[in-house]
Amino acid sequence: MKIQVIPVTPFAQNCSFIWDEKSATGALVDPGGDLDKIRAAVDAKGVNITQIILTHGHLDHVGATVAAAEFYQCPIIGPHKDDEFWLQMLPQQSQMFGFPPAHAFTPQHYLEEGDNIQLGEITLQVIHCPGHTPGHVVLFDPASKQLIVGDVLFAGSIGRTDFPRGNSEQLISSIRNKLFTLGDDVVVYPGHGPTTTIGAEKHSNPFVADHRFG
Repeated sequence: MKIQVIPVTPFAQNCSFIWDEKSATGALVDPGGDLDKIRAAVDAKGVNITQIILTHGHLDHVGATVAAAEFYQCPIIGPHKDDEFWLQMLPQQSQMFGFPPAHAFTPQHYLEEGDNIQLGEITLQVIHCPGHTPGHVVLFDPASKQLIVGDVLFAGSIGRTDFPRGNSEQLISSIRNKLFTLGDDVVVYPGHGPTTTIGAEKHSNPFVADHRFG
């Protein structure tokens, strides 16, 4: 799986443009805004976008979703249904954060733990990782050992849990019991900031490193 990280919105949210080289089939993960910038990256690679995939329902991750789906004439997939309330609150979110007006929408398909998403010859595994939001999902490609985690895990940090229905115990459990079991060499693509690895976060992340848990 090929990945190009495209920072968008005033929050520098990482939209992940992913594609299968053999079929030139691609997807946009968390197109939060700046659709022109995203389209330019897609055009440069000559990739056919066949789906929009969402990790969770926060505005900086979904702000350009409807426009992108309309432009590429493709379905919106995810997040988990437990984030439906965030998608329905998009008008309030846009007012709260000073973003352009955003309308509520409903994806064509919500995702569940254990679902697989096919992208050309790539099979992405869906892992439900609640805590930052109740319906947050992450996407794992075991073949290339790449993991798109949204706002669950960052380089040296973890997602906030002070938003409605956030839960710090759930978040730590999601990271340690689900993500940390995938392998130290797995490359992690967070929703903000630089790329990291599972091994690096297990060793030194001050919130979830192994040494904190004996």
